[in-house]
Amino acid sequence: MTDKILMVMPWRAYVRKATEEGLRVFSIWDPDRIPPDHRDEVARYSEELLFTDFRDVAGLRRLVAETATRLGVSHVLHLGNEDTQLPVCEEAQALGLAPNPPAALRVINDKRAMRQLLRDRGLSPVRSTVAASAREARALLSQSSQCELPVVAKPALLSGSRGVQLIHEMRDLDDWEEQLADQRYTGPVLLEEYLRGPEFSVETLTAQGTHHVVGVTAKRKTPPPGFTEIAHVHPASLAEPDQAAVTDLVIRFLEETGYRFGPAHTEVILTPDGPRIVESQSRAPGDRIHRAIALASGFDIEKAIFRALIGKPVQVDAAHRVGCVSFFQLSPGRLVSVEGLDDIRALPFVHELKFPFTPGDRVPEIRNSGSRHGHVVIDAATEQEADRRITLVRGLLRATTAPGPSDR
Repeated sequence: MTDKILMVMPWRAYVRKATEEGLRVFSIWDPDRIPPDHRDEVARYSEELLFTDFRDVAGLRRLVAETATRLGVSHVLHLGNEDTQLPVCEEAQALGLAPNPPAALRVINDKRAMRQLLRDRGLSPVRSTVAASAREARALLSQSSQCELPVVAKPALLSGSRGVQLIHEMRDLDDWEEQLADQRYTGPVLLEEYLRGPEFSVETLTAQGTHHVVGVTAKRKTPPPGFTEIAHVHPASLAEPDQAAVTDLVIRFLEETGYRFGPAHTEVILTPDGPRIVESQSRAPGDRIHRAIALASGFDIEKAIFRALIGKPVQVDAAHRVGCVSFFQLSPGRLVSVEGLDDIRALPFVHELKFPFTPGDRVPEIRNSGSRHGHVVIDAATEQEADRRITLVRGLLRATTAPGPSDR
């Protein structure tokens, strides 16, 4: 008998690939959050597509429980953004349909809980302090005996580099608090020591409590005070001892969380004192990293999730090429003209191109992942060749902007 699954916030690729594996899919989305280019495909591959306001957590819980019970589904999955994963998992747990214990999601997705777990287990030591609010963080930083500058300030419950900033001196807090206000974030924050070293993400897929390393991706970021990712290269060029240290740390962390099933995306900085975990999320990697993985090795992590769900073995393919996602960086202001997009698309190594602006649009300053200026996905034989190809692509994109009053 074909398994029925209920998915909350499924991206279009998930519903399509789940049905390709023989699953019957039922979906729940927020009508104000589903991307317009996802709605039709999610509806086409879902036997039912239900809508609810994700801000109404009690209403979301009721809809999950009622729908799962009415349909007699085998699993409830939430593979989307982390902000609603925990209540969905708790509701599924009450029905015996959760692939993970709620405690595992809580400790992975909440930066405070993650840091506490690592401290309790003696893993990845990072000096950090929790503040209930940005105002309290300012008070803590003014008391040098408790917290010394520089520190990385970050909201405990946001992702995508939103509100993450290096604080060198007290006046830097003004800009940071403004960022949090723009995100309407009033929750707890962390003040952490400034970790120095190259940053990587470890992509994993867990099935029946076994953690399979899909690969390690090198990150390239904007310089401090922000930490927005502007490129991902997979696989990372790491010496074998460093590769082992990074992946072993992530596996130990996932084991300690009690995570039983699904993808995870864990960010690590390789400091002179060894690898240190920055944060983790119980979902597949964003930023089109899954495309870089597929180009490098042929491994489809999205499809593998559903193959594992129905009991098929996880078989990770070794990388034989390099996949790269690179984000454009334009001068902020009004876009006057853009040329070269067709030339970029014609390149044989370009597999995906997104440029979301047309002349007249405002190009924002890059402050987080949501304000970046489009991207390109390429493949190459080596990381060095990937860099050359990205340089070629950037040279072909000829975009002119004119600063407006707010950009000067």
